Amino acid sequence: MNSENRRSASLRAWLNTLPEMENASMAPASNDASFRRYFRLTLADGTTRIVMDAPPEHENCEPFIRIAGILTEAGLNAPRCAEFNEPEGFLLLSDLGSETFLQRLNQVPEQAQQLYPQALSALVDMQFSTQSQVSSLPAYNQSLLQQEMALFKDWLLAEHLGVHLDKQASSRLQQQFDFLATSAISQPSVFVHRDYHSRNLMISADGRPGILDFQDAVQGPITYDAVSLLRDCYVSWPDRQIYDWLRKYFEELRAKGLVKTDFEKFARWFDLMGVQRHLKAAGIFCRLLHRDGKDGYIGDIPRTLNYVLRVSDRYRELRPLHEMVVEHCSKPFGLAHD
Repeated sequence: MNSENRRSASLRAWLNTLPEMENASMAPASNDASFRRYFRLTLADGTTRIVMDAPPEHENCEPFIRIAGILTEAGLNAPRCAEFNEPEGFLLLSDLGSETFLQRLNQVPEQAQQLYPQALSALVDMQFSTQSQVSSLPAYNQSLLQQEMALFKDWLLAEHLGVHLDKQASSRLQQQFDFLATSAISQPSVFVHRDYHSRNLMISADGRPGILDFQDAVQGPITYDAVSLLRDCYVSWPDRQIYDWLRKYFEELRAKGLVKTDFEKFARWFDLMGVQRHLKAAGIFCRLLHRDGKDGYIGDIPRTLNYVLRVSDRYRELRPLHEMVVEHCSKPFGLAHD
């Protein structure tokens, strides 16, 4: 019996010890970029639960449980943990639904006008209602921002494309990283989900997005989650629409006292934050392929790098980055640029 089958047998044995779970049917619920697996349980009465399989040697469940508690206490629609088998890494969770924002948007694109305002309002609630607890989260500091951007250099350029920058080019790229990190750190600091996008938001009957994959939450830049959502690596919208949604989000933040700047500066924070995130994401997609053998994200790199190209073309401070992406990435990924 291989390790996956052994874990499945252990999971079923554990479920059989729980009330009402012994006869529940079990089916895969979603894919994940980590070592976690999710299954949907259907009970005899037709209700459903989610069980997470998080191997302890690879995954630490404590942040998931702690952050889930913070979010649910703040009134947000996050999973509730009913049971936890700590030695084996099994969690029994409430089920937030079977349809992601991305699935709905791919089927009914016009529902974006309903779903995005809902998601942005939930984001404002998340940032406002967690203020008293956000200091307990790790800081999204200079070191972490730099580590993330280095993924672009190490995994996309070097590992995936075989591009090894000389000392001068490396210095220019590092100066771009420094510029982006400085902008990020200058923003108001709030609860940051870190993966607040269409694959991690679930359609809910009550109009409140179901929020998943929050275990890596940190205290950091206020625009980070908004750019994850509006400049999503998995679905894209015209810039005019993005800035319209962004302005409404900004106005909600100002009404809550979470930002005190003007929209022009806020939009600049948003743009530069997106470049930081998309450099990281493109690097992660390559790491998933080369280190973890997961090729399902490579097709998302062109969209992700096109965001970098579009924004870096607007800011003279990012001209070196723009030129580097054009030179090394345009042909391999079929990027659109002037």
